[in-house]
Amino acid sequence: MTEQPEVIYLKDYQVPSFLIDQTELRFELESERTIVNAKLTMRRNPDCQQKPQGLELHGDKALQLYRITLNEQLLNESDYQRLDEGLQIFTVPDAFVLETQVEIHPDQNTALEGLYRSEGFYCTQCEAEGFRRITFYLDRPDVMSVFSTTIEADKSAYPVMLSNGNPVATGDADNGRHWITWEDPHPKPAYLFALVAGDLKMIEDQYTTSGGRDVALRIYAADKDLDKLDYAMQSLINAMRWDEQVYGREYDLDIYMIVAVDFFNMGAMENKGLNVFNTSCVLASPETTTDAGFQRVEGVVAHEYFHNWSGNRVTCRDWFQLSLKEGFTVFRDAEFSADMNSRTVKRVENVALLRTAQFAEDAGPMAHPILPASFIEISNFYTMTIYEKGAEVVRMIHTLLGAEAFRKGSDLYFSRHDGQAVTTEDFVKAMEDASGRDLTHFRNWYNQAGTPVLAVSDEFDAASQTYRLTISQSCPATPGQDTKAPFHIPVAIGLLDSQGEDLLLSDGEAQITTQVTTQVTTQILELHETRQTFEFSGIAERPVPSLLRGFSAPVKLNYPYTRENLTFLMSHDSDGFNRWEAAQKLGVDILQSLIKDYRNDKKLILDKQLAEAFKVVLADESLDKAMVAKVLTLPSEAYLSELAEEIDVDAIHHVRNFVRHQLAVQLETQLLSTYQACTCDDTYSPDAASIARRALRNVCLGYLLATEKQEHLELALAQFHEANNMTDSQAALNIVVHSGYQKAAEVILEQFYLRWSHEPLVVNQWLSVQASNPQAGTLSQVKALMQHDAFNMRNPNKVRSLIAGFSALNPVNFHALDASGYMFLADQVITLNNLNPQIASRLVTPLTRWKRYNTERQEMMKAQLQRIMDSGELSRDVFEVVSKSLA
Repeated sequence: MTEQPEVIYLKDYQVPSFLIDQTELRFELESERTIVNAKLTMRRNPDCQQKPQGLELHGDKALQLYRITLNEQLLNESDYQRLDEGLQIFTVPDAFVLETQVEIHPDQNTALEGLYRSEGFYCTQCEAEGFRRITFYLDRPDVMSVFSTTIEADKSAYPVMLSNGNPVATGDADNGRHWITWEDPHPKPAYLFALVAGDLKMIEDQYTTSGGRDVALRIYAADKDLDKLDYAMQSLINAMRWDEQVYGREYDLDIYMIVAVDFFNMGAMENKGLNVFNTSCVLASPETTTDAGFQRVEGVVAHEYFHNWSGNRVTCRDWFQLSLKEGFTVFRDAEFSADMNSRTVKRVENVALLRTAQFAEDAGPMAHPILPASFIEISNFYTMTIYEKGAEVVRMIHTLLGAEAFRKGSDLYFSRHDGQAVTTEDFVKAMEDASGRDLTHFRNWYNQAGTPVLAVSDEFDAASQTYRLTISQSCPATPGQDTKAPFHIPVAIGLLDSQGEDLLLSDGEAQITTQVTTQVTTQILELHETRQTFEFSGIAERPVPSLLRGFSAPVKLNYPYTRENLTFLMSHDSDGFNRWEAAQKLGVDILQSLIKDYRNDKKLILDKQLAEAFKVVLADESLDKAMVAKVLTLPSEAYLSELAEEIDVDAIHHVRNFVRHQLAVQLETQLLSTYQACTCDDTYSPDAASIARRALRNVCLGYLLATEKQEHLELALAQFHEANNMTDSQAALNIVVHSGYQKAAEVILEQFYLRWSHEPLVVNQWLSVQASNPQAGTLSQVKALMQHDAFNMRNPNKVRSLIAGFSALNPVNFHALDASGYMFLADQVITLNNLNPQIASRLVTPLTRWKRYNTERQEMMKAQLQRIMDSGELSRDVFEVVSKSLA
């Protein structure tokens, strides 16, 4: 940009000067333009102390204004003024009806915000501020209105025309056109508005709520994708039932609709009654969708449905409160998925994502609290912090209050604020009022950025049979917050005796302890201060502590576990998450030690304890196969990077490959036996047991190829050709390509594409497998794929699969010492800045973490950030991320 854009501050929030009681919209969809007529019934806000003479509306500069009337009187150019980002009307009465007519061009809208057209479909995305690309409006979440929407279009090209609410009237118009009117009886902000039009087909079902309301359920997609909608429909029904049972929330309209579109910036959007979904989050079939894909569909369908209450019926006062709806709803969808599948595996997956992505965000230039103090572009704050850390904060409230009191708190929150736009403070206050708990100190989680670090030490007094845990907390400085107040942290712990049995815990004579009235095996210690000691009496022998069970808080934990302690916990801990955690800690300890040896040019020797521990896990048939697969998976390169003080990409990659090879060689017999035992020719099912079996089978296959034996390559190729589902087929493809078997990889990549070239989502997987390939020469292949018919720079799914697949998932090639990866990413960001600023700003992330690398890489990464900054007129999205990264 030629000048720095305005910074928006939470402290400057003021209530709106005007309200919109009713919004009547008419869209005339034409071949090269769309005419939007808006009729707004408005009045002054009685809660606003200021009484401005005029009215300012939001509106994009691209809106072509044809006409304005105020109480049916046509305004001339002396009555109003176009602003850079809106419209000012100089004088308005206390109550009035404002009508505008504008022309917009959806075909030219490559940003995919507002109303756009792609692949013959009209679609909207209005969160956060896309509605101002449609018409002039008070586009802020605390202005809620009842909407009526009429759509007119060519009947043959757009037989289906959808909007929020219920359809109330239809008819034919001249010249082969038709129209439909939709009315939504629930007041909503403009960001929840939706419109979709096109030649869509649907599947339909029905759900009867616990209160007796019959709801028509409809999922729309292109005709070729109708056979991939059944799983989404069943997931929707399961989510509706779960929300009634767990939260007492019923659906409130006569119809609930989902539409699948391929060009979409996000995963999905919870528009009231008309959810718009990225195809990747709604289409699912065994032939084209992996197990992870099925689980994603289930989770995202539930997430958007749960928003009907936690986001729609109760919405955000302003965009600083974004985690109010997103954090709460992510927690809800995670609990739903845990109930539908394996609770422990779901927790492991969530924590792994949090540690690699959100912890890195907390340590980077874009670190921000869950309740940010300021922003330049709100689209940049749809972050892991808002979603995943926000969910962890809600989870901690649930842990501190207990399930029963948390449910009372959510009931109070929904009843107290139904139909309102509120704040995170309103949510916490409802939890306090319902439970009687004081959460004053807990609010630091909302206002402070960064990942707290817990340092734990212990001592055992055999004479008095007393065990003491001392926990200290600290939090690193983050942008704008050099010092941090202590957090209120729930630390779930258990103590194991020498036989691996849980000790019974109860109140002791702790210096500061929790109120526990019954004996338990897992106790929640509440850490409030910088340093606290907790005392346990009646302990006959020195226990092994199982700390932070279930990952009870989003923190980093340091305790001097020995490798013997960790193998002991892997075998005996009753907390499933901490069994996995022990395996991760053991792997991290061994890998970090070897990385140090590698950097000091020492010979690499794998500690036999890791192989022995893995052998025990493989032999234990009582364990959930999904958990075995998780335990056998070494800490990722991304997680090892997050733990490093200075990231040595090459050392991490080399050592991790060395350990995989050593484990594969030492455990080959057990791995092959487990692989064969997990082989099954049954009809595909996405149930938890079947997913677990496939997960373990493919982890074993990956290790077997690491032995570099031809017979195991043949095994992988046989799986690729014979698989009756995409999970096994893609796993074999990925393993062969990433294992360096170039000739075999070329053959099956071509076969895979020829078979699935008609399926865009499968082709995206094909692109991603190649982009993330750690073998040399991948960047050249990525550049070649950008010219392939399968790639489209205007499609966010393609960009994420190929460009982000390379820069975010292929560290050893992205961080090549010739800076080629950095230059490539900067080139794509500069191009996308003009096409789709949201996607461009998200792509920059790998460059923003330049401070974590050595001096040579730092200088190269900074140079590319500066090149982006100097490239011309940057969008606010890209400017904010790049400028903060260079600061």
